[in-house]
Amino acid sequence: MDKREDEQQKRDDSRFNQTLKNVQGFLKGRSIPGKVLLTRRSDPPPYPISPTYQRSLSENDAGRNERFEESVEVEDHNSSKKHDNTYAGKLRSNSSAERSVKEVQNLKIGVRSSDSARVMKFNKVLSETTVILEKLRELAWNGVPHYMRPDVWRLLLGYAPPNSDRREAVLRRKRLEYLESVGQFYDLPDSERSDDEINMLRQIAVDCPRTVPDVSFFQQEQVQKSLERILYTWAIRHPASGYVQGINDLVTPFLVIFLSEYLDGGVESWTMSDLSAEKVSDVEADCYWCLTKLLDGMQDHYTFAQPGIQRLVFKLKELVRRIDEPVSRHMEEHGLEFLQFAFRWYNCLLIREIPFNLINRLWDTYLAEGDALPDFLVYIYASFLLTWSDELKKLDFQEMVMFLQHLPTHNWSDQELEMVLSRAYMWHSMFNNSPNHLAS
Repeated sequence: MDKREDEQQKRDDSRFNQTLKNVQGFLKGRSIPGKVLLTRRSDPPPYPISPTYQRSLSENDAGRNERFEESVEVEDHNSSKKHDNTYAGKLRSNSSAERSVKEVQNLKIGVRSSDSARVMKFNKVLSETTVILEKLRELAWNGVPHYMRPDVWRLLLGYAPPNSDRREAVLRRKRLEYLESVGQFYDLPDSERSDDEINMLRQIAVDCPRTVPDVSFFQQEQVQKSLERILYTWAIRHPASGYVQGINDLVTPFLVIFLSEYLDGGVESWTMSDLSAEKVSDVEADCYWCLTKLLDGMQDHYTFAQPGIQRLVFKLKELVRRIDEPVSRHMEEHGLEFLQFAFRWYNCLLIREIPFNLINRLWDTYLAEGDALPDFLVYIYASFLLTWSDELKKLDFQEMVMFLQHLPTHNWSDQELEMVLSRAYMWHSMFNNSPNHLAS
């Protein structure tokens, strides 16, 4: 038994250190403080974390989009690295041999058993009379099984109440309120609208056909009408910002997730005409309220001059300078301003930058962050940008602009996205509580 434990510990060390090697390579040789935890918990987990618990496929809609539960690193199984026992030893000191062996056995069984374990954990949290949102956030940060997303997202955004006894009544009331708002604000002749409202509706009508143009589902007339109703109603009820281009993108993940409760198969095969008017209204209402909750936490991103985005772009510039000074200096020497490319990232939350089939997974983490999302976006976008650190240093101004407007993400799978999120979490752990590190 001792021999088996030793072998297991060596395998754990090797896997962890390969993960660390990947990130250290990305940091171009910069050392990583030995005490930085790469987990989502403030206390050591009660069992060894296996870096192999990751998603290995790109179809988020399959419900198998789970990675290792607590660790936020992605590994490469094909190489080895000299052991660093500091972190691995800390993990082992908080675990029993029996649980170590059980974890390895689960890994050998494969993705299916891992998914089963995570589904059980989600079911346990969701089945409580009152859902403990902190536990749900911990689980959701690493990905939510696709068929659970509608319920989980409603809860994470505070649209559905944690108390299950109240949930159905609250949703019914909010959906009715949305329907009444559509009748009050949208279902009107132009003669009853102001000039500003007419112009805003026309702009929304122009933008809806441009929304996610590479996914044919969004080109359906009925889908565009739903987007138009949601966006116009939201804009009228939020006069401080009104409609801002880019908000149309933010509705699309919600629309796909809430439609998935009623439509089977992939998005490309869906048609809104298969749904009753009542179901379409319910889906629109859920999208409307979830969009409202999401934007409540970042209102100044869409008010006049969008000061919230400008503030976060400045923070992104400072963070990149701290993490990868050569890239930062290269961009500065060539006169490339972060606003020239990062403004769209913040405005559309990366929806235009990565394949649409990865958006739901990304938004699991977004919504799990809750009120902390705006600040965490800085770390996600720094990680995203520095994915191409080497390439950027070889480009001049015009080439960098073109490259950043057409990033080579079309072949990305879950693995690339997980690495972006992993680095973001690590850097957040290193820098967020040490703001002086980012001072000019």
